[in-house]
Amino acid sequence: MTYATPIALAALTLSLAATAAPPKIGGAPNAALDARIATLAAAEQAKVVAWRRDLHEHPELGNEETRTAQLIATQLKSLGLEVHTGVGRTGVVGILKGGKPGRVVALRADMDGLPLTETTGLAFASTVKSTYLGQPVGVMHACGHDTHVAMLLGAAEVLSQVQKDLPGTVKFIFQPAEEGSLPGVVGGAKLMVQEGVLENPKVDAIFGLHIWASAPVGQLQYRPQGEMASSDRFTVKVIGKGSHGAKPWSSVDPVVTAAEIITALQTIVSRQLDLTQDAAVVTVGTVQAGVRYNIIPPDATLSGTIRAFSPKTQEQIWAAIKRTANGIAAANGATAEVGIEPYVPVTYNDPALTARMLPTMQRTAGASNVVEIKATTGAEDFAFYQEKVPGLFVFLGGMTPGTDPSTVADHHTAGFRVDESAFPLGVKTLATLAADYLTGK
Repeated sequence: MTYATPIALAALTLSLAATAAPPKIGGAPNAALDARIATLAAAEQAKVVAWRRDLHEHPELGNEETRTAQLIATQLKSLGLEVHTGVGRTGVVGILKGGKPGRVVALRADMDGLPLTETTGLAFASTVKSTYLGQPVGVMHACGHDTHVAMLLGAAEVLSQVQKDLPGTVKFIFQPAEEGSLPGVVGGAKLMVQEGVLENPKVDAIFGLHIWASAPVGQLQYRPQGEMASSDRFTVKVIGKGSHGAKPWSSVDPVVTAAEIITALQTIVSRQLDLTQDAAVVTVGTVQAGVRYNIIPPDATLSGTIRAFSPKTQEQIWAAIKRTANGIAAANGATAEVGIEPYVPVTYNDPALTARMLPTMQRTAGASNVVEIKATTGAEDFAFYQEKVPGLFVFLGGMTPGTDPSTVADHHTAGFRVDESAFPLGVKTLATLAADYLTGK
């Protein structure tokens, strides 16, 4: 820094500045606030674990998170926050106004569980039963959303205790249905955005955090720009002609036709896309046909997911699925009805915001523990917030150090579990990102 002043005055100015206010690193708050947030975050661990275990034992499917929402709202109200419920059906929003005017930053956690029967053997494992798409299912927090809610509640407690030192407002967004609503139903982040969750007060930036079972505890992972893929649903209904299973020549067999379509869909990525330019995935996840072993049914339906990192690739895949399904169905004397439902866009971390907050993450976790990763074909509806305001989405390590990642149960599986010692860093990261953004220049 240079000054257009005499040397003596410059020296005095520098001396006073050094004693009055430590220099900010990457928009960091003053050292005292930074230290207090770290201390408060560590002190939240017992509460965060208790909240997490309660939520884990009582998971709820998307748009059904009424018990979860009540727990969240009760806690936020106890902190004196302005609380709004029923946002995006079952979402909860808490607003913390700092002691000084300033910008508005949002922190988001998702709340919903998945239709899986848990096999972890944990003392607080879920035994909840429900129905999904007309089928009886277990319900489980198999993607860590219970931990996200608990850590964001912890961050709310931390920030409420330094409220007078914050120049601006923190908006805590607890979102339902990240895993998706029922087919044809708008929900999750998309619905919350439509209902104005980023307005009144208008959000300037948003941060989100996701625990990651195969990354070691103590690590933060991020990627500038495209971090996670877009995700679309597709369905193919094959309409044929039913018959007795002993007389297949009397049928137009939709099961055999659907099987051919499933096999052919696997060539879209491997043979029709330039994989040197863009990655993509086409996966068939469900096949439904018939009710009895010796009856060829009149129709069969399959559904799956599409992942891509650009709109161009998305459009290529959509066209290829339609062309493949219709062509194979016609060749077998059947017809196909193809439906494609865009779900979420690419999770895109704003490059300027990411660069600005990287020193915050490095200071919070230690520079060697902040890792830039390759893009992942997983998807996140956090992307809908990022379409409206600059956003940064980071991953928090949840694997016990020294564990072989290949032995860890994956997200969305019945054995999914995480190490609870990850939580203090998660709470500290959320609180520090918010504080640094508000106090930074």
